[in-house]
Amino acid sequence: MRILKATLLGALLCSFFMANAQDAGVAKSIFNAQTGPIGVWVSNEARLANTFALRTEIGLDLWIYGSDYDRSGAVLAPSIKVEPRWYYNIEKRAAKGKYTANNSANAITIAVKYTPDLLIGGHPDYVNLPNELSITPKWIMRRTIAKSNFNYELGGGIGYVTYLSESDTRMNDGADVLVDIHARIGYTF
Repeated sequence: MRILKATLLGALLCSFFMANAQDAGVAKSIFNAQTGPIGVWVSNEARLANTFALRTEIGLDLWIYGSDYDRSGAVLAPSIKVEPRWYYNIEKRAAKGKYTANNSANAITIAVKYTPDLLIGGHPDYVNLPNELSITPKWIMRRTIAKSNFNYELGGGIGYVTYLSESDTRMNDGADVLVDIHARIGYTF
């Protein structure tokens, strides 16, 4: 009888701790809506392995333009991005008891982004957006705010951008170095 009580108590305690324990890996699939100083985006992160996720994202990026004649403004342009993310410290954070839900950890990624030469909304005829493709290795820090579905994300990297249209190749012989820094706040569904 004593062994049965000890076994039941052990099973009860074990189930309690397992119910409250966090999964030490990335989430199976999460949907995000994020905004920042230069746009709005929606994304999905799908789990590939315990510490790897594939993020696909569509959004509207803010482009600011100006000219020599004091004409300036801003336009929105669509963008599509794919980035495999390695959340290199998610298991370590979980082992320390830190909150890791909704992929709340640091990541390294290679972001591949396509921006077509489409502009949303009214704009002057002289405003032209390059049709471009960029590849940027980045470091990212993603955290959940107060154990809620709200999150913030900071990241940056230096990459390569190439212009895909013939008319855009006059810009630095068709390729250039890209500095990509972002700060976003969002909500996970």
